[in-house]
Parts: sequence; C-alpha cells; structure tokens
Amino acid sequence: MPLVPVILAVALFMEQMDSTVIATSLPAIAADLGTTPVALKLAVTSYLVALAIFIPISGWMSDRFGAKNVFRVAIAVFIAGSIACAFAGSVHAFVLARFLQGVGGSMMTPVSRLLLVRGTPRSELVGAMAWLTIPALIGPILGPPLGGFITTYATWHWIFLINVPIGLLGIALVTKYLPAGETYAPRPIDLVGFLLSAVAFSGFVFGMSVMSLPALPIAWGYAAVAFGILAGCAYLRHARRTAHPLLDPRMMRHRLFRTAIVGGSLFRIGIGAIPFLLPLMLQLGFGLTPFQSGLITFIAAVGALSSKFGVQRIYRAFGFRNVFALCAVGSAALIAVNALFFPDTPKSLIMACLLAGGILRSISFTGVNALVFAEIDERDSGQATAINAVFQQISLATGVALAGGVLDFAARLHGGPLRLEDFHAAFLVVGVITSLAAVVFLRLPADAGAAVSGHRPLPSRA
Repeated sequence: MPLVPVILAVALFMEQMDSTVIATSLPAIAADLGTTPVALKLAVTSYLVALAIFIPISGWMSDRFGAKNVFRVAIAVFIAGSIACAFAGSVHAFVLARFLQGVGGSMMTPVSRLLLVRGTPRSELVGAMAWLTIPALIGPILGPPLGGFITTYATWHWIFLINVPIGLLGIALVTKYLPAGETYAPRPIDLVGFLLSAVAFSGFVFGMSVMSLPALPIAWGYAAVAFGILAGCAYLRHARRTAHPLLDPRMMRHRLFRTAIVGGSLFRIGIGAIPFLLPLMLQLGFGLTPFQSGLITFIAAVGALSSKFGVQRIYRAFGFRNVFALCAVGSAALIAVNALFFPDTPKSLIMACLLAGGILRSISFTGVNALVFAEIDERDSGQATAINAVFQQISLATGVALAGGVLDFAARLHGGPLRLEDFHAAFLVVGVITSLAAVVFLRLPADAGAAVSGHRPLPSRA
C-alpha cells in the first residue's frame, strides 16, 4: 500500500466526512440555531466561498513555504474551524466558523494533490489518485450514519469535534513520514490577481447561493454575481498583461486539460447537489430521522470505495473518452431517478441506485483528476492543481446553489413549505445538467491521455 497517498488522504478524509455529516445533520442544526435548513445552506456556501478565495494562492504558498509545511498548517486551521463550529451559538457564528474551516480546506486538498502529482510518474497517476481517495471515501461512509447517530442520540456539536483527533493524527503522520520533496523557486506574487480572483470567485459562489436564499434579499445575489463576473473579466484582462498571473488562463490551450476542467465541472454539479438534496428529501419529504437518513445515503460512498480497486484496469481497457461518457450518462440517469422515489419505495431499491451512482461518480472523478495532468509539464503542475481545484469548488457550489434555487422556486410556486415534488423537480434539473458532460467528453479522441491511462485503442478497419 503506497504510504504517501494514504497519509495525504487524511485531509480528504476530514473534508469528505465533514461535508456529509453536515448534510445529514442540517435540519437539526437549523432547528437549534433558529433558522431553516435551506437558509442554513449559507454555512455550506461560506465554506465553498473560502475555498474559492484561497485555493488560487495555494500553489504559490507551497512553493514559497514548502508544501509539507503548508499542508500541516492547513490541517491545524481546519481543526480550529471545527472547534469553532462546535461552539457556535448563532447562525452568524456558525457561518464564520465554516469559513475558517474553508481557509484550512483551501490548502489541504490542492496541496496534497500537488505533492502526489510531483512525486508520481504519469503512467502511475491513475492508480496513485485512486489510492489518494480510497481513505478519503471512508469519510462519506462513516459520515452519514455517524452524523445521524450523534444528532439523533446526542447533540450536533459533537459531529465537528471528531475532526480534532483525526487532524492531530494527520499532522503527526505528515511530520514523521512525508518527505520534504523538491523545492521550487516561487514566482513573484500576483497580489492584484489574487484580489481580483478572490472577488470574482467568491462573488459568483456567494451570489448564486443568495439568489436561492430566502433569508437574504434576492437583489444581493444578483449584485454579487454581477460583481463577480465583472471582477472575473478584469482578472482575465490583468492576466493577459502580467508576466506571472496567479492563475494563468493560457493553461486552457492544452486540450486535455481544458476538457477535464469543462467536462469535470459539469459533472461535479451533480456531486455538489446530491449531498445537499438527498438527506433533506429523506428527512423532510420522507419523515426519516437523521440517523435513518444516514444509514441510506452512506451506501453511495460504499460504491465509490469499491470502485477504486479496479479503476486503473477500467481506464486501461476502455480509455478516458469512453469511460467518461458512459459515467456521465449513467450518473445523470441515477441522479434523475431520485425523482421517482416516494416514502413507500423499497429502501433496498433506493440504496441500489445510490450504490450504482457512487460507483460511476467515483470512477469518473478519479479519471478526470488524472487527465488534468496528462499533458502538463512539471513546472506547470502547481498552476494546473490550483485551476482544477478552483473549478471543482465553483462547480460544487453551483450544484448546491442550483439545488437550493430549484427548491425555493418550487416552494414559491405553490406558496407553502417544501413538498416532496419540489425535491423531485430539483433532481431532474440537476440530472439534465450533469448529462451535458457527456457531450464534452465525447469530443475527445479515442486515445486521449493514453500515456496516463495506458489505453491503446484498436486500429480502425479500412
């Protein structure tokens, strides 16, 4: 078992478990803080906003202070944010605590992936990415039932305190076993680019959430999105004129990188929406307890975990293009099928669909992360990691905002509280958007990324 990917995965373990625990326990937290579950998704969005602000600078920070040092500090900040969440007594305090968690998370995931990419040959990257995510997938497996159990039989505050021993263990393992790695001379810091990217990404993510957030005036959402788009245009203009932009848009000239970013972003909208929609539907629409909901939703993570052991052989046999297209169509269908679930639907059928969806999403997620680096030079790996991480979080935030927006729009149409059919509509919309990723992936050549996947397509007949 590769030691370095497993140690690095401690960060992903905490993040994944934390996000699934919160999704399962959101109604209970909202009730305790005196708000609604849909309104409390501002806390979920604040975490994603923090990621969008600070991920772009993660590559520069790693080169300047050392990736290993940044990784350890990031875990410590995430622990501090978890403790702050546990002791939050109001919505505002909880949102700020989640933002602090996001500051730590903004460095943990991209820096861990950067350390792995720089130390792994391209031909072994798919397998290394699979090993990196295997321990992290234990988080979603434990998160829903553990979060539901704690919320049902204790208090929700304890779901954040479990990050403390995990994080301390991670810091100890990184200190003892992780090699220092090769040092890189950092480029000059692009402060103007950092400020513009922070406004652009955070404005877009926050605005999309506010537009579906009944607790805030919707005009704030439109203004934030508009301001974010303007800042994004200003950043692109700035990046073309500076020698060392924080995020270099010229990276998009690489076809495989561009496809992985665009297609992966469409695909991840569904990944972002499901952890928000599904627990709410099971609890508010089906009347289940958080613990009962968690016992159903955790099966998707079991499917994701089981797929990792054969993912390298799958890509070697069928190639990136074919696997991506199949996973996109299948995942979209398995997201949309949630619109057919009712309280009397057999739980075994629901769990079977969630299991299959988890397998397909995990296979695609591993491959897309590897395709990002298929034609990227070593010196540009930091740029590729940061850009990929930013678009990941934007697409995840878009999924949450889109799901919440559909729920709010449907509720406004019938002028009452959320109904089961409102969740059905949200799943259908998210499924359609996820299916668009297949259109992007099918434009790849059959041998795309062969140096990474090992796939050699059969010669065509004359």
